[in-house]
Amino acid sequence: MSLDVRSIPEQSAPAPQEGPGPEAPAPWWQSAVVYQVYPRSFADSDGDGIGDLRGITSRLDYLHELGVDVLWLSPVYPSPQDDNGYDISDYQDIDPVFGSLSDFDELLAGVHARGMKLVMDLVVNHTSDEHPWFRDSRAGVGGKRDWYVWRPARPGRVPDTPGAEPNNWGSFFSGPAWEWDEASGEYYLHLFSRKQPDLNWENPRVRQAVYAMMRWWLERGVDGFRMDVINLVSKDQRFPDGAVADGAAHGDGSPFYVCGPRIHEYLQEMHREVFAAHPGRLLTVGEMPGVDVEQARLFTDPARAEVDMVFQFEHVGLDHGPGGKFDPRPLRLSELKRSLGRWQEGLAGTGWNSLYWNNHDQPRAVSRFGDDGPRYRELSAKALATVLHLHRGTPYVYQGEELGMANAPFAAVDDFRDIESRNHYAHAVAAGADPEQVLDGLRRMGRDNARTPMQWDASPGAGFTTGTPWIAANPDHLRVNAAAQLADPSSVFHHYRRLIALRHGEPAVVHGDFTMLLPEDEHLYVFTRSLDGSALLVAANLDGAPRPLPAAVLEGWGGARVLVANYADLPDLGGSRVLRPWECVVLRRAAV
Repeated sequence: MSLDVRSIPEQSAPAPQEGPGPEAPAPWWQSAVVYQVYPRSFADSDGDGIGDLRGITSRLDYLHELGVDVLWLSPVYPSPQDDNGYDISDYQDIDPVFGSLSDFDELLAGVHARGMKLVMDLVVNHTSDEHPWFRDSRAGVGGKRDWYVWRPARPGRVPDTPGAEPNNWGSFFSGPAWEWDEASGEYYLHLFSRKQPDLNWENPRVRQAVYAMMRWWLERGVDGFRMDVINLVSKDQRFPDGAVADGAAHGDGSPFYVCGPRIHEYLQEMHREVFAAHPGRLLTVGEMPGVDVEQARLFTDPARAEVDMVFQFEHVGLDHGPGGKFDPRPLRLSELKRSLGRWQEGLAGTGWNSLYWNNHDQPRAVSRFGDDGPRYRELSAKALATVLHLHRGTPYVYQGEELGMANAPFAAVDDFRDIESRNHYAHAVAAGADPEQVLDGLRRMGRDNARTPMQWDASPGAGFTTGTPWIAANPDHLRVNAAAQLADPSSVFHHYRRLIALRHGEPAVVHGDFTMLLPEDEHLYVFTRSLDGSALLVAANLDGAPRPLPAAVLEGWGGARVLVANYADLPDLGGSRVLRPWECVVLRRAAV
């Protein structure tokens, strides 16, 4: 069979498609593709080495050509930048390093003019310790003391000494989850950095202030929110100690704040107070570490009116070793298939999946799950993209993913900028770990891999800036960059364009049933999608050696049409077939 890649008209804002059955038209976001921009690293318009809003606006035509429907903007609010903007000091303004509200309005208008939508990051589990709310809370003025979580030292212990914290919970960013405040004589809770105190969602005044802020942005014209760690906002008010694993310095508090006792109440209230006034217009996605399939069904069931979809972390935790994310282990493909297949099955008919390999918190997928060497980088990037985009759910593309951007060659701990990585290194080395082994874990799994500058061209600043970038560009930008790939029809960029166009034009990609094949195979990822008599076969070899595709899988597909493939030639598919290294193919057939 000769290669016949189907040409599908692009739709920047696809019309809603009818799903199976007599229901109303499906929500627009089910056939959409979201593109995440990390503003600090995307495009710098003024040469100060930090990306900004005008830089993003200048690249909107690039996103339009890619074909994405939604721009998700990581935080651009005023912030001391302790956690790169996820520590917010003012929810209703723009940090001067990124521009101004007028720059934001110009960006939003440019997005809408191209038929796209814009989703803001919403970070309301915590604020910066420099937010006026926390300053008032710390000082005990304005009635805001109980806007945050304050507790006295453990009875019988000397305050501000190890073990005197209200409980033994550990922070996600190392160390205890409590910080002593000498002036007010109590500890405050911070599940993340000590400069990110947790809001007290038990206080209805806090919730109403958050909802008012959200309404303010929606009235400005934004099209929804990605909600940072939103399932952590409800805490067990007993604040009990957590179990302490062998060798751990702190207890695991997650059973007491992951999907806590009032989380569904809070999200339903948020929907009533904020989202219900905008029926059919918005996209709401909750980032939810620790959520399982059964919980996600509740969060995303439209009848419950909470959120449209969730970001779950199960599949990106499969390669974490006994020491956590910085102690990675080889990924078993059968485990990945069981995980993603369980989510496909578990949310079918009720909720909706978000699909991602990359984001601002994850290392680059082509380095983590593919092969970032010169021989197979493009093939493996295309194969991983094909597998992900053909699942049921809304795909998320992280900036540079569509180019096959890879992890960076960080030489020393001083090359890292991320607070999580730097804190982990300090704590691990102080505890006696081998510094080089710690660095190896950071190089492979650190968040800075996602935050190196977007690779626009081969110039010294990678086309990101005319100045010195806030974090060094990956030296491979000399050969992996947008300028080169836009000019090459066989590039990773154009493969993503074809996948996005396929989602816009083929209803089975959006609404079709999902069936996993060869679930125990450690090299081949194969599944079907079927809808109203048509069917798609997705077959990918996620390995650097040739692998036979069983004849039984191809039975009945001999006359199928090739929609997408990542090799320029495609031999006959009759009988059996050997998939070449990192080869992928998507076939379509009508009813048999």
